[in-house]
Amino acid sequence: MKRDASYLWNLTISRFASEPKIGSFAEIANLSISKRSIFLDGVTLSEASRPAGPPKSIATPCVMVCAVDGESGLCLGCFRTLGEVAGWRALSDAERAAVMADLPSRRSRVDPAKLG
Repeated sequence: MKRDASYLWNLTISRFASEPKIGSFAEIANLSISKRSIFLDGVTLSEASRPAGPPKSIATPCVMVCAVDGESGLCLGCFRTLGEVAGWRALSDAERAAVMADLPSRRSRVDPAKLG
């Protein structure tokens, strides 16, 4: 579906269908502020449903040396597989901890000459 300016305007207006006579962006902005809500991709979230503070940091073994060894399939910096690197954010804390506990033993799977 094409999302041009008129589509987005109509979507925004529809969120306030119960409000009397809204015709300008300023009126919508003021109404939004007065209702203390934010918009994310067409979903209105109240202040109460917003997470408090910044998002929780995720433990990672990344050392910013991102080069994958073709023989072992492991990153030469952190010794994770490409799949683990790509899906790191989706893993649970326990799954990440299990991978991180296994990393020291993976170093032996890489030719020492490639590690500098």
